[in-house]
Amino acid sequence: MVRRAWIIAILLAGPLSAQPLSLGIDEVVARAMQQYPSVRVSQAQVDAATAGIALARTAYLPKVDAAAGINRATRNNVFGLLLPSQVIAPISGPVLGTNDFTTVWSSTAGVLITWEPLDLGLRQANVDVATASRERARAGIARTQLDVATMAAEAYLTLLAAEETERAAQAGVTRSETVQKIVGALVRAELRPGAEESRIKAETAAAQNQVIQARQAAALARATLAQLLGLPAVANLQPKPLGGKPGVPASAALAGNPLLLEQNAAILEVQAREKALDKSYVPRFLLQGAAYGRGSGARTDGSIGGFASGLAPNYQNWAIGFTVNWSLFELPAIRARKEIEKAHERTERARYELVVRELNGQLLKAQATLTAAQQLAANAPVELEAARAANTQALARYQAGLSSIVDVADTQRALTQAEIDQGLAQLGVWRALLGIAIVQGNLQPFLQQVKE
Repeated sequence: MVRRAWIIAILLAGPLSAQPLSLGIDEVVARAMQQYPSVRVSQAQVDAATAGIALARTAYLPKVDAAAGINRATRNNVFGLLLPSQVIAPISGPVLGTNDFTTVWSSTAGVLITWEPLDLGLRQANVDVATASRERARAGIARTQLDVATMAAEAYLTLLAAEETERAAQAGVTRSETVQKIVGALVRAELRPGAEESRIKAETAAAQNQVIQARQAAALARATLAQLLGLPAVANLQPKPLGGKPGVPASAALAGNPLLLEQNAAILEVQAREKALDKSYVPRFLLQGAAYGRGSGARTDGSIGGFASGLAPNYQNWAIGFTVNWSLFELPAIRARKEIEKAHERTERARYELVVRELNGQLLKAQATLTAAQQLAANAPVELEAARAANTQALARYQAGLSSIVDVADTQRALTQAEIDQGLAQLGVWRALLGIAIVQGNLQPFLQQVKE
């Protein structure tokens, strides 16, 4: 039954999965930015940083502690000092001079309210640190989205290029097979040597290898897109041709690149931590109020109450006061931590300068690539026309017995390459424009040009 259910599911899913999925480059980029897990990871980090701000702001709220307890214990007490310890339980009351194991009930219940009315800027400094962390996380989202959009756009252009190469290579295979039939007929008529038939078969096989390689590149590009889009199948993903004509790249300052924004946010985060350390060596002013009750079955004359005496707090007190705490010898440690943060700031500034230099270098390379791609696109039609004429002439000379198959093979290879160059020329310009948009950190102007 399970096997039959699987077969039915496969048969039902087959026609659906065979339907082609046609997407434009802008759709691919948008879906990848929405669905790729790394973007959700960055968003979760922003959510965590935002919660960190809320956590830092809770320091402005009063602190309320409540406690209640009950115990059955002996009541022996002695004079003398004890150093602070977590082992020996404290006991209150007069020294009775007794040492017996009579036990009584004791109970406690109380509440302590602590509020810091004055902090000399420490709490706001901690909120600023949390805010700087959130801004860095937000910059990380933009950088992650740019990375995902870049991968999606490059894979899309790679898929288009592979399909153009496959079409041109397939046309070359068709031409080679046509010539192979002509050569085979001449060889069988003993008008040409058999070596020429072997040569044209080798050329046909080489052209078929070129088709196979183009199909492999297309399959790899589809696999990348399927990974980015979260699709289970890749064979049915069909790209839409690019619309519009490549124009002048949109001008944009490199300062808007998410890499630079994220690195600048890292510098601001370190500076916020330094300011928080500056506020750390200050007194802590605490306004406190307490209310509590205690009960005990032991009496000051040495007697004890009934069995239930002390189970409930029957003596109450309240208090309100103001205290100041100051760690006088904390300054050396704070200075050491601040030196650490200063070193971190120098590190982040050096990284910022490194990113600037790398982006400037990438921009110069992208601009040089665009210039070369535009020149190649202008020269591709001339190359294609000349290759077609040469191939026609070579084939005519061969059929007239004025040349060998080598000349035909050379011109056919040149024609196939010219057709590939023609098909990739415009895509090369688009890819160069994409490279400039990536360096600038914003793909939207590029996507807008493609749609026009």
